Amino acid sequence: MERLQKVLAQAGVASRRKSEQLILEGKVKVNGIVVTELGTKVTNSDRVEVEGVELVKEKFVYYLLYKPRGVLSTVHDDKGRKTVLDIFPEVEERIFPVGRLDYDTSGVIILTNDGDFSYLMTHPKFGIKKKYIAKVKGIPLRESLRKLERGIELEDGKTAPAHVKMQSVDKKSGTALVEITIHEGRNRQVRRMFDAIGCPVLKLRRESFAMLTTHGLNAGESRQLTTHEVKQLRVLAETGKIG
Repeated sequence: MERLQKVLAQAGVASRRKSEQLILEGKVKVNGIVVTELGTKVTNSDRVEVEGVELVKEKFVYYLLYKPRGVLSTVHDDKGRKTVLDIFPEVEERIFPVGRLDYDTSGVIILTNDGDFSYLMTHPKFGIKKKYIAKVKGIPLRESLRKLERGIELEDGKTAPAHVKMQSVDKKSGTALVEITIHEGRNRQVRRMFDAIGCPVLKLRRESFAMLTTHGLNAGESRQLTTHEVKQLRVLAETGKIG
């Protein structure tokens, strides 16, 4: 027997957190009965429906996308703007982005229909590192960068410690390139961190997600993750080491 939210996540309905929300909102039925209790367990013989659609288990798929700027990392957009799913018109599985990248941020993002895998990749307690290259306005002082390294107070709380490295400085334009590695995924976190030290981000790219990079891909291109890469990511989340 498995918890209902885990079954929904494994079936690719949504991430585990979103699956819990669907249950609490009364949108899930088990054998024709609405279930709103998160601890509910089901077996393979139980009939599960989500918003009137019977659950069918899909084969898990995993894609790495070099997300371009000007694309939303969401499943759909009410305003009709382009989303990451528009880049995968031929994929039949109900994939969704693992975490998020801002509309104006480019770089590595994973898409999958495996909710459990998404949970491992995004929850801060698993410590999956994401490295960004930020072009910022102004030239940050070393003490300012130390504040980012130690963790800086934002409106939603203090950030976890980060690794920060100055890559280059352009005194003529008054800008700098800064490398920053974090393991959290708050909304617009990197941009807000640099805003907090008075150096707003002009351009931002996610350089890597764990050991994955955009090497060999142009913006808008994607590839499937190998079985070994998926295993490595799972082991990294569970043990803190690449498998």
